[in-house]
Amino acid sequence: MESKKERIKELTKLLDRAARVYEQEDREIMSNFEYDKLYDELKALEEETGFVLAGSPTMHAGYEILSELPKERHDSPMLSLDKTKDVETLKEWLGNQEGLLSWKLDGLTVILTYQGGKLVKAVTRGNGEVGEVITNNAKVFKNIPLSIAYQGELVIRGEALIKYSDFERMNAMIEDVSAKYKNPRNLCSGSVRQLNNEITAKRNVHFFAFALIKMDDMSQFTTKKEQFEWLSSQGFDVVEERLVTADTVADAVKYFSEKIVTNDFPSDGLVLLYNDIAYGDSLGRTSKFPRNAIAFKWKDEIKETKMLQIEWSASRTGLINPVAIFEPVDLEGTTVSRASLHNISIMENLQIGIGDTVQVYKANMIIPQIAENLTRSGNVEIPKTCPVCGGATKIKQENDVKSLYCINDDCLAKRIKSFTHFVSRDAMNIEGLSEATIEKLIAKKMIRELADLFHVEKYKDEIVTMEGFGEKSYNNLVASIERARKTTLPKFIYSLGILNIGLSTAKLVAKHFKNDFDKIRNATMEELVEIDGIGGVTAQTFMDFFHKEENNKIVDDLLEEIEIESNETSDASSRLEGLTFVITGSVEKFANRNEVKEVIEQNGGKVTGSVTAKTNYLINNDNMSNSSKNKKAKELGIPIITEDELLSMLS
Repeated sequence: MESKKERIKELTKLLDRAARVYEQEDREIMSNFEYDKLYDELKALEEETGFVLAGSPTMHAGYEILSELPKERHDSPMLSLDKTKDVETLKEWLGNQEGLLSWKLDGLTVILTYQGGKLVKAVTRGNGEVGEVITNNAKVFKNIPLSIAYQGELVIRGEALIKYSDFERMNAMIEDVSAKYKNPRNLCSGSVRQLNNEITAKRNVHFFAFALIKMDDMSQFTTKKEQFEWLSSQGFDVVEERLVTADTVADAVKYFSEKIVTNDFPSDGLVLLYNDIAYGDSLGRTSKFPRNAIAFKWKDEIKETKMLQIEWSASRTGLINPVAIFEPVDLEGTTVSRASLHNISIMENLQIGIGDTVQVYKANMIIPQIAENLTRSGNVEIPKTCPVCGGATKIKQENDVKSLYCINDDCLAKRIKSFTHFVSRDAMNIEGLSEATIEKLIAKKMIRELADLFHVEKYKDEIVTMEGFGEKSYNNLVASIERARKTTLPKFIYSLGILNIGLSTAKLVAKHFKNDFDKIRNATMEELVEIDGIGGVTAQTFMDFFHKEENNKIVDDLLEEIEIESNETSDASSRLEGLTFVITGSVEKFANRNEVKEVIEQNGGKVTGSVTAKTNYLINNDNMSNSSKNKKAKELGIPIITEDELLSMLS
């Protein structure tokens, strides 16, 4: 049975990933045949075991929008735990008892209720006495079983959380720096309490069980360890734990403290329970804490160091954040020399000054922070000009928090989007230049215009010391920049970020003007609208771009750095002129579907993402697939051809 449940988890994860890659990235990691085969295997296992995960593709739970989240009072108050930062206290607390040490996860506590093997209710901890009913949202958590083998009433408690990797992915999609989530816990809290559970589903919320609260025969368990194992047998992901005694608890704390550095989920400490259930229950509780458990908070390693400077970091929204730079210190196994001060209010509260002696630590052993300023000179002046453009700054206050902004609309920092677009895959394809890295390069004045990207090697000593960089990352970046020096004209045109000019349109323009860039940049309205697919609005924005002197300077400087390959149209033909294709399924003759698309467009054809009455051919090597695109093509009588048949059309 256990092996079958593990297989269900494996299949659910694999099929979910395949579906997300297909829907979000328009590519496939498995054929339709393989997907259907694995889907059938999963469905059969679910029917056999009665175990179904919330993320299962066999569950088509409709999304629902609520007007509000109902409130519900807990059967008994959910108390907080007493806390300590001292391992010796844990030893004394255990005495001669055996304990169970586990992660104290940093998310949102949720209580789940099952009846007849089905999830019927989920409630948040709330204020400990009254929580919010989030059943609808819990049903779309990534790993909660909607159906389990146990048929009696079951109540369990656990932590809903969002992993660091998902937190970073979602934050990367938010352009406004001030709107980014501060930490995974805040994001999880908002995700769990959505009124529209379609939003919750996209947030990849996970659930880890840590307590069995109620079931028909609780007496079958004498230890917490047995309860954890039983919950795991029902298909729940259970918080990682270790059996300990007073002699071994210090080693176990050391194990967890070393592991947290690489963990993908947030934790703010550990929880120690008496393993013997009867003994723990016999101790009762105080008015504030239960006596059968204690929380261990990480004892922050605090180091004193000297403030060297404040670095003012500008972002695309105009927000200018103060960053403390101090003499390097070793904290939790890494060397730290900088910490964000976040805003003017925090900086003023700490009375930060150059030369001050400050205490620094890592919050939850991960994020560098300034704990205290021991000398409080407060001699830092808030800049009246932007560190990037030199324009005027202004302090704005919202909700009692003061922040500094650049008010120059033409500030280079506000044009970060043009840099990120320029280095993107379909443009110049420079790997290793994330938006965050580009922000740092701009803040340090290493780059002022796009052409400067081709000379970052001048700043090697500074770049290799940047967070997230090292010698290897730097070498990879420089190599990627050198590769980008050779490009095609359509990619170069697309990289300029001209409004309404996508890669396909850029290809049409390059082909029409036979790769003559001088003619392209001086094209008239009449010449541009002659191109099939370009209307008056697009033609106007294209002309407007090249009519601006500053844009032409940017282009000329770039042309000094790059080499445009001249064979873009040499291998092309007009064999597919006027034909519209849709590509689906895995490919064999080409490296990927993008390569198929390029070949079609080079030969005059057009590629779209969905099958319509205007589609001439659907390219799919699996003609018998039951994919939605295959079905649509058959309904409309559109020919489904293979790669070989496409190549025959071109030969």
